[in-house]
Amino acid sequence: MTPAQADEFYARLAADRPNPKSDLEYVTPYTLLVAVVLSAQATDIGVNKATRPLFAEVRDPASMVALGVEKLEQAIRTIGLYKTKARNVIALSHILLAQHAGQVPEDRAALEALPGVGRKTANVVLNVAFGHPTIAVDTHCFRVGNRTGLAPGKNVQAVEEGLLKITPARWGRDAHHYLILHGRYVCKARKPDCTVCCVNDLCQFQGKSI
Repeated sequence: MTPAQADEFYARLAADRPNPKSDLEYVTPYTLLVAVVLSAQATDIGVNKATRPLFAEVRDPASMVALGVEKLEQAIRTIGLYKTKARNVIALSHILLAQHAGQVPEDRAALEALPGVGRKTANVVLNVAFGHPTIAVDTHCFRVGNRTGLAPGKNVQAVEEGLLKITPARWGRDAHHYLILHGRYVCKARKPDCTVCCVNDLCQFQGKSI
């Protein structure tokens, strides 16, 4: 896809979803971090169901540490891998208190040093909490990047690099939201809704329906 086509691609996604945002519910940068850690291999709907009552009481590392692993496990037991995730959340909360004055750091290396936090999670936090033009490549973003020809790549890192290169600066802040939401609701994995897709004519997918 050419730079001009990529710009038009994002312009249409922006017109289709003018106020894109994460489907994960959060209250503070800290609760966003926790929600993203919990969302690994889980649905946003499932995470939100568990975190609504949790975040009504727990909104910072100190209160999470006070809650403890066992009570956190009970609060998130409906989420896959909840025992490992609970341990990671308590551990990262301790680190935030000890090394970052209880605040979520606006730094990739510091974020990725936290238990349970990888590049994708760091990208989400940097983008959503701090406004950095990062692109978090999840399964939806990876699929859209490859299927449409916007930024094809064999792995997540390659797709992220391709997207960062082809995405015009004016769309950088919301790019990953546009792509994730388009992949989740239109460019679906098993059967994309090509007939209602706003970028159908720009898409290079060989199996698309018109």
